[in-house]
Amino acid sequence: MFQTQLYTIISVLVVGFISLIGIITLALKVDRLKKILFFLVAFSAGALLGDVFIHIIPEISKNTGITFNISIYFLSGLIGFFILEKFLAWRHCHDLDCKENAHHRLATMNLVGDGFHNFIDGMLIAGSYLVSVPLGITTTIAVIAHEIPQELGDFGILIHSGYTPRRAVFYNFISALIAVLGALFILAVNSSIENLTQILLPFTAGGFIYIAGSGIIPELHKEVHPRKSLVQLLGIILGIVIMSLLLFIKA
Repeated sequence: MFQTQLYTIISVLVVGFISLIGIITLALKVDRLKKILFFLVAFSAGALLGDVFIHIIPEISKNTGITFNISIYFLSGLIGFFILEKFLAWRHCHDLDCKENAHHRLATMNLVGDGFHNFIDGMLIAGSYLVSVPLGITTTIAVIAHEIPQELGDFGILIHSGYTPRRAVFYNFISALIAVLGALFILAVNSSIENLTQILLPFTAGGFIYIAGSGIIPELHKEVHPRKSLVQLLGIILGIVIMSLLLFIKA
């Protein structure tokens, strides 16, 4: 159990420090940064879907099979993330121009929504580690793959909303560390809630599919240039391939 706790805390701290990636935007021109985001967004979609279909669902099938309850938990993940996005103004904004978030009030809402999102990320990572260390690692990588473009986008929102670069990095970092609270919560209640991981795994799968299918892929479809569309496809495939290669962790 100590090993599980140690891996979980290290993983959520790593995810938290990803928020500091906003610092690199200060050294990059906007056009170059957009090109990086262009590829990372597609890669994150592949990583999220790869984690669901290559790691999480096979793990569920191995342990319990796809039962009626598992299907309900899966749907709960989809609906839960829809609610999070709809009512907490959580935006997967990967465009530094994000004009709808240009006001301070909406920037604050973005931080609040991102805090809830990070809390859930911590829960998902901890729940995966409770099943196995390899599954925890792949889920952490999938979260990180999504966090990088999101954190860059969030940093851009805060800057355009009037925050200084230092304040933007600081608030993003504090919001990201809320993932630690989510992880600690799951570790604390694990022993008192029966079959907790059987709930969290399908919930994670549903949430990841919602993020990829509703938040990322529609955004990718806005690009219609053949060459850029091909790069997007390669990014998605690369994300899936890396998740496939991580199967060797279990060997």
